[in-house]
Amino acid sequence: MGKALFWTAIFFGGIMIARLLAIRAAKKQQPPPQAPSNTGESGTDSEAMVRCAHCGVHLPRSEASLIGQNVWCSAAHAKLGARQQD
Repeated sequence: MGKALFWTAIFFGGIMIARLLAIRAAKKQQPPPQAPSNTGESGTDSEAMVRCAHCGVHLPRSEASLIGQNVWCSAAHAKLGARQQD
C-alpha cells in the first residue's frame, strides 16, 4: 500500500511540475504589454453615435442614413418620417 501511495504522489508531482514549466514557457513567449500612449488616443476606434428621428435608437454615424436634416436607422424609417412627439 505504501508503494502505491508513493508512486501516486510522484506521478501527480510530475504533472504539477510539467504544468508549471508550461505556464512559464507560455509567459516567456508572450510579448510584453505596451504602455498606453499619451497622444490622446484611447487605442480603440470610437465613433460618434446618432439617434434615429423615428424610433430613437442610437447607432454609429457610419451606419446611419442622413436625409435632409434628420438621421435615420433605415430607409423604411426615413419613409415613415419623424415621429410626432405627444
